[in-house]
Amino acid sequence: MNQNSGRLVSLDALRGFDLIWILGADQVGTQLVRSWNIAPTRWVAGQLDHCAWAGVHFYDLIFPLFVFIAGASIVFAVPRQIERQGRAGAVRHILRRGLILFLLGIVYNGGLSHPWPDVRLLGVLQRISLAYTAAALLFCFGSLRIMAAVFALLLAGYWAVLDFIPIHDYSLDRAAIAAQFGRPDAPRSVVRAAWAAAPGRVTGRFEPGLNVTSQVDFLVVPGRMYDGDWDPEGLLSTFPAIATCLLGVFAGRWLTRADRGGREKVVGLVLSGAAALALGWLWSLEFPVVKKIWTSSFVLVAGGWALIFLAAFYYVIDVRGWRRWAAPLVWIGLNPITLYLATALISFGGVAAHFVGSTQPLLLAATALALLVALAWFLQDRKVFLRV
Repeated sequence: MNQNSGRLVSLDALRGFDLIWILGADQVGTQLVRSWNIAPTRWVAGQLDHCAWAGVHFYDLIFPLFVFIAGASIVFAVPRQIERQGRAGAVRHILRRGLILFLLGIVYNGGLSHPWPDVRLLGVLQRISLAYTAAALLFCFGSLRIMAAVFALLLAGYWAVLDFIPIHDYSLDRAAIAAQFGRPDAPRSVVRAAWAAAPGRVTGRFEPGLNVTSQVDFLVVPGRMYDGDWDPEGLLSTFPAIATCLLGVFAGRWLTRADRGGREKVVGLVLSGAAALALGWLWSLEFPVVKKIWTSSFVLVAGGWALIFLAAFYYVIDVRGWRRWAAPLVWIGLNPITLYLATALISFGGVAAHFVGSTQPLLLAATALALLVALAWFLQDRKVFLRV
């Protein structure tokens, strides 16, 4: 814990570790692997890409880990806001922060440069906004017991909706639409007519484009969607993402307990993570682990790994006090939104090419990442932080 700021250094470092993969470490790893095309490195390359559908790779854990960290951060930030501004002031701050994050997400998706309806209303920042806002408000007004009940209800309710509500036996997957209409981006009105004419109804389906989540997006979400006629950050799948954020809240509350020592907290996180992994994979026998529709089993599996990652960082940095190695990660973790938006505004690969050329992909990717880390250091050194 940084006694001057009240921040948990390991949480900032973990946030930086999570974000650095989005900022370009994945490209460095992929290019490094391509230099040695053997079975172990091919496995590593696979882990640096998303699963096509069911299952989980390392890269599938990046986004839920960020949502989890947002939940853990609530425990450290919101009580200070309540102390300074009162509960009403804290609620206003939460709602304002959530709205700004949501609007920044729309801007990141081209909201200022693309005409309607070619604007994606939902996305990564929007999901973080909605999950954070819901979890932070629950933290303000609900007891631990109430939050645990909401967590269980979100997971069980989402499973029940996807398992028991009947849907049109019509796949909204791009490949299926391309096979029917000769193009994956057929007009939504045409696809809607074909969907409405589908004679059969099915339940308990979890295939790409053939599940309740995808069909809800297709029916109610306006604008452009990431996967044609449905969105991996869609409306219905945001509810289990709130559960991911609440899991971070539970972890944060555990870390703030004054009656537990550091090593005991580490053990508690690891055991909780192992239990979540076991429950998630057991549940996956009936409800598959699918990031793109954020299934309840995925919440538990990704949350289990998040708990274990947090335990490792907390033990090394805050219990053992080994911090110097994590400084670059802390720089990144202190300015996540700024750096994330910077990648949309600046071509760091293009800037890197001016220094090292473009003929060596590994060197180019490493230089682009180094420039981002240098920007993170510069912002931290000048005490420039984007607070929303």
